[in-house]
Amino acid sequence: RSQVTSLFGADALWGKGYTGAKVKMAIFDTGIRENHPHFRNIKERTNWTNEDTLNDNLGHGTFVAGVVAGQDAECLGFAPDTEIYAFRVFTDAQVSYTSWFLDAFNYAIATNIDVLNLSIGGPDYLDLPFIEKIWEITANNIIMVSAIGNDGPLYGTLNNPADQSDVIGVGGIDYNDHIASFSSRGMSTWEIPHGYGRVKPDVVAYGREIMGSKISTGCKSLSGTSVASPVVAGVVCLLVSVIPENNRKNILNPASMKQALVEGAAKLSGPNMYEQGAGRVDLLESYEILKNYQPRASIFPSVLDYTDCPYSWPFCRQPLYAGAMPVIFNVTILNGWEGNLLNIRFTYSEVIWPWTGYLALHMQIKEEGAKFSGEIEGNVSVSVHSPPARGEKSSRRCTCMLQLKLKVVPTPPRSKRVLWDQFHSIKYPPGYIPRDSLDVRSDILDWHGDHLHTNFHIMFNMLRDAGYYVETLGSPFTCFDAHQYGTLMLVDLEDEYFEEEIEKLSYDVLNTGLGLAVFSEWYNVETMVKMRFFDDNTRSWWTPVTGGANIPALNDLLAPFGIAFGDKILNGDFSLNGEQSRYASGTDIVRFPGGGNVHSFPFLDTTESGATQNVLTSSTTKADSPILGLLEVGEGRIAVYGDSNCLDSSHMVTNCYWLLRKILDFTSANIRDSVLFSDSSKHDTPLVEDDNQLPSRRTDVNFSSYSAVVGKDLACRSDSRFEVWGTKGYNLDVREGDKRKPGYPVFHVGRGFNSTMDISKSRRPKYTQINKSDYLGSKYLGLIYGEELDMPVLVASHWLIPAVVAVTGVLVFLSFWRIRQKRRRRRKGSGTLRLANL
Repeated sequence: RSQVTSLFGADALWGKGYTGAKVKMAIFDTGIRENHPHFRNIKERTNWTNEDTLNDNLGHGTFVAGVVAGQDAECLGFAPDTEIYAFRVFTDAQVSYTSWFLDAFNYAIATNIDVLNLSIGGPDYLDLPFIEKIWEITANNIIMVSAIGNDGPLYGTLNNPADQSDVIGVGGIDYNDHIASFSSRGMSTWEIPHGYGRVKPDVVAYGREIMGSKISTGCKSLSGTSVASPVVAGVVCLLVSVIPENNRKNILNPASMKQALVEGAAKLSGPNMYEQGAGRVDLLESYEILKNYQPRASIFPSVLDYTDCPYSWPFCRQPLYAGAMPVIFNVTILNGWEGNLLNIRFTYSEVIWPWTGYLALHMQIKEEGAKFSGEIEGNVSVSVHSPPARGEKSSRRCTCMLQLKLKVVPTPPRSKRVLWDQFHSIKYPPGYIPRDSLDVRSDILDWHGDHLHTNFHIMFNMLRDAGYYVETLGSPFTCFDAHQYGTLMLVDLEDEYFEEEIEKLSYDVLNTGLGLAVFSEWYNVETMVKMRFFDDNTRSWWTPVTGGANIPALNDLLAPFGIAFGDKILNGDFSLNGEQSRYASGTDIVRFPGGGNVHSFPFLDTTESGATQNVLTSSTTKADSPILGLLEVGEGRIAVYGDSNCLDSSHMVTNCYWLLRKILDFTSANIRDSVLFSDSSKHDTPLVEDDNQLPSRRTDVNFSSYSAVVGKDLACRSDSRFEVWGTKGYNLDVREGDKRKPGYPVFHVGRGFNSTMDISKSRRPKYTQINKSDYLGSKYLGLIYGEELDMPVLVASHWLIPAVVAVTGVLVFLSFWRIRQKRRRRRKGSGTLRLANL
């Protein structure tokens, strides 16, 4: 087996006399034993745990140190003369606390460490004391290298702190330059829902079957990104030693080292940018960049090319077109020292600190490009200004360039456009958002982003292959024009809804023909209480703030259509149309109008056992439960399904992409599959459930801490169409004068549902629930739908009710007038007759 050092050409630098000398390397891990024979220069060992030892009793810290600086011929490290500072921050039981790390980080700063390796990580990017200390570490010129995580091949699984822009995040590859299956994938999820994630990892390195030092003597092999990270840390130590010691602090910092690594990296031919970052580390190319390096600013990635597939996935999978939600591309600005059819807006860091900032491009094709097909090329230049360096009088300025090559197609037909609701998704952190499949014991948190390009990326690719164009909505429902989309997809959503959203969605479905596809999840308060646990790190009890989905909120959204989900937790296998599927901790449909199609299957009801037992052995009783409903209502169509695990690649057992395609055929184009709309599934009798039997919200949770709705203002953010940025949305209020969208009445600037205006006097329809039992409602429904539905329905009362009242008043008046006239004629006739008889 080849030495990993020789694969990177380390011996070429050794031959030039560069061996990592006078480079201080901190290894935050499980410690190292004194006088280990594999190391020339163990400078200091410190213990930050509650155990009284400096030794490594697990072997992980020793192995990491060996990859960086080992001198044994069987498992050579990259920089054998590096000074090793071993920080023991994990116990023998692999336990650590944020407070231990904070103390150890402070000591690393005080010791003037040059490079720090963290072969650890976790999903909590909102552990602010830890996050801010990482910024302080990098601000003190410490180059931090960290493993991106071993949660691959799942997307959206980046670990912190490797996902921070100042940190060099490392993924793993095998010796064939394939991304290792265990290596976590991007994008970063900090920026969701209103923005878009950054490219991570930064680089990849060999991380499978790497040789390193054992606890006492000898060598062994390990795999993982925790192994790939010290490979890069060793490369970094070697590169630091290339710069003369008296000039290192003037040239080297976390950003300049990242520039050398990403610009020197070799791009791999197969993986995309969120799998490989800039590519495989190339030690010798980075050496060439560094040896003549002058401080400058740059952008990573420096190119966005829609024709470069698969590297530019997901951008290369879906071209731009007029009328679409803006496509957001988030790049990192490194080192602040000390076509006229394209409409681009920018959001960016006003200040770059310590070493990095962001530049987000919001790209939108102008309406006059609705029929354009072709490519748009150009450059975006960014000027970075910096105060004078020590000894300088004038400020520094550098211009960075981002190259764009975009593909544009004519605006697709409405029936092929799908809008994905990202706004109402809540993920961990900041709260305990539980997993969707309760049968998965290894991962209790829902932390993969729930985004089209993270754990739903396979579904996204499938929809593109099927000819659909899928856009992301990161703002409330008032911020999109329903006339442009065939279907709105609501999948695994945890947040609440503004009243304006509920009202607008009802109007959009009933009157504009918008389709609605809902994939729900489990919700059971008793099960949530059973999932409570005590977190030693925060010294507090953690309880789920909601279920797999927020069913009470979803039921409020669907109430105008007479649809509601229950609180059962159902598990089992079923077959539909010859497709075998797994229903994994899904819920049931308890309210559904007559006249629709409902599919029921026998499942295990594991509500009682919840998360405490294995769902496959907790019960043997099966009962038919309705899980899939399809309904035509007004101008639109609705499909509801009680489980989303079959779309989510995180813990999927079987996929239901076939079902999704048939559902979208129905909701977007009214194409009815013979199996989904079979006579046996037709339900003339509605499913009915009393309101007090529906799932209720928890009263012991301050949901506003996690919600983008509760206690927040309704507003369209920078992921919306440019014309509604900063407003409440279409037909609510629009800046720069009134703007009418097709089919929408006008609202005046600055006036919306949250204002004190009299809505009844506005031109927008006000909605009223009319029950079928009312004669007027039944008659009106017959006019709209051609048949009566057993459901409450929204009708536009701003003109209908007054008109009906007026007509009724006229009829009553005419009736009284005719009666009065008859009485008068009778009186006149009687008198005449009497007079005639006299």
